[in-house]
Parts: sequence; C-alpha cells; structure tokens
Amino acid sequence: MTAQVTIRELDARRLLGIISDDRADLPAEGLPLSLLHELTDVIRCDLLSLFLLDSARQTNGFMQDTAAPGEEDDEPDERAFWKHYWDSSCSYPDRSGDLRNVTKLSDFYSARQWHSSGVYTEYFRAWPPAEHEMMLCLPAGHMRTVRLLLWRGPGSDFSESDRALLALLRPHLHEAYLAAERRRHPTPELTRRQRELLHLVAGGHTNAQIGRRLGLSEGTVRKHLENSFARLQVSSRTAAVTRAFPDRAAG
Repeated sequence: MTAQVTIRELDARRLLGIISDDRADLPAEGLPLSLLHELTDVIRCDLLSLFLLDSARQTNGFMQDTAAPGEEDDEPDERAFWKHYWDSSCSYPDRSGDLRNVTKLSDFYSARQWHSSGVYTEYFRAWPPAEHEMMLCLPAGHMRTVRLLLWRGPGSDFSESDRALLALLRPHLHEAYLAAERRRHPTPELTRRQRELLHLVAGGHTNAQIGRRLGLSEGTVRKHLENSFARLQVSSRTAAVTRAFPDRAAG
C-alpha cells in the first residue's frame, strides 16, 4: 500500500530521536504523552490517538490522545462503531492479518464512499477530525492490537511521505511500547531451570512431556512450575508464560 518515496534525512532523524529519548512521564498504560505530542510536530495532524483494541471482546483497553484538556468532544456511541466494525476499513488488520503496512482511509474509500459508509454516518460524522486518517498497528495478542491513529479534518490528506515516515517509525515505536511495559511490570527473577520449563510450557508441552525431555519426574516438573507461579504471582500456565516472556505475548 506504499509508494516509493524519498524521506528527508532531517525528518527521519527527528522522528527517531523522539522515540529514542528517555522520558519521565510514563503513564499507567500506553506511551508518554510527551512522545505522542512530539510526533504530531513531525507528522502534522489535528489529533493523534493511541489505544488498545480487543476486537474479539469488542472493547477498548487504554486510550490516549493529544486533545488539550477541555477540548474532548462527547464520545460517540461505541455500539455504533462495533455494529459496523467488520464491514469497515477499521477491521482491515483483523481481516487481513496485516499489521505491518501503514494504511490510510483513502486506501479503502473515496471521499463520497467514506461519507456514505455506515461507520461514518452513525459514528464518525459528529467528530470533525474524521475526514482523513492514517493508522499504524502493533500486535498485542490474539485479536488485540495497539493502534496509533493520526487524524485530519477537512483539507489535504496525509501524503506518501507521511506514510513512509510512520512506517519507518513502526519497529521503534513497538520497541518503545514493549520497553514501557517492562518498566511498568518488571519480570521477577527466575532461575535458569524455571525459565527452561516455562519455555517448554510456552511450546505447548505437558508436564509429562517436559519431564521426559529433561529427565525429571512429573512431580518435580509440577513443583518447579508451582514455584515459578508463586514467584510470578500468577495461577495458570498461560499467565505464567505471558508474565515471564512479555515480548513473546505482545508478538
């Protein structure tokens, strides 16, 4: 979905500098708002939002945006969004599995088609910035994505240079998000044996299979895992794997 364009070195350096900077304003979820605001200086937009979308449960997790305090409009009815989700461009990452390409509304709609779509007429129409959109997605688990959306109101669409800059940013933004998660939820120290067993659990092996592979009794494997669960403060195999290997879960 991207054309071959030339990115100005100054823009690229500035963009990568924003992502690599250490920031003190780490929020409870998401990315530092100072980072999001600085992105809008490099890629012009009227509003930038970052949020976690769970399309299986039809819910949003955290949500951040660059609107100034007091400027937020009343939120549209989320039921209208989910009513039209699967027949709109919003569901493209889920339908295609494509989380790497940066997309624009104009990849899917003409202006007339967008304005006559159900998701626009019932959800986005009352929201002035929703004329042009550019979206970047990061993986966050099964049917879950962290989405970075840049919005513009009436006027010019995002350019191919804008898209190329955001595509350049994607792996660095993903690492910044994972690093923020590690800072918020540092993983307790595990022994080499505990990590070895959890890697096998992550691979789908049963306790009996792990025991045969490592020359341990099934009871010993179970005891090692119980100790791992206690150290990680979890109560299930899935939660233990997610806690021990957050980068793997996010991917």
